[in-house]
Amino acid sequence: MFEQDYIMRLIHEMVRAFLKLIFRIDSDNKEELIFDEKEKEEEEKYTKLLNLIDEGEINEAENKLLNDLNPKDIQYFKTALMFYSYLNGKDTDFLEEHDFSRKEIMEGLKHVAAVYGYESMAEVLLSMMSE
Repeated sequence: MFEQDYIMRLIHEMVRAFLKLIFRIDSDNKEELIFDEKEKEEEEKYTKLLNLIDEGEINEAENKLLNDLNPKDIQYFKTALMFYSYLNGKDTDFLEEHDFSRKEIMEGLKHVAAVYGYESMAEVLLSMMSE
């Protein structure tokens, strides 16, 4: 239980740091996470991904997210960060029931960071947070 809570906090803080540093968004302020008018297509994709998660289709949702990654589309990086944050908010029982784990969330987050060129930043954040 302690390890799960620890990983959950690491994921939360990592997403929070990326959103703050790259997008100047405070993830604790939900209004700042809302998509603007130019991002309606991203919002639709994000909503579909969240619906899949809620239906227990976590692996399918993550596969769709990863298939749409485009290192030239930085706004999709924000979508991916919010996706993993939302997934991280699910309780451990829900994740286990649908064959997913917090470690898989962390690995997915690190993979997405690497695709967008932030792999070393992710490693630094993780090492700082784990001290």
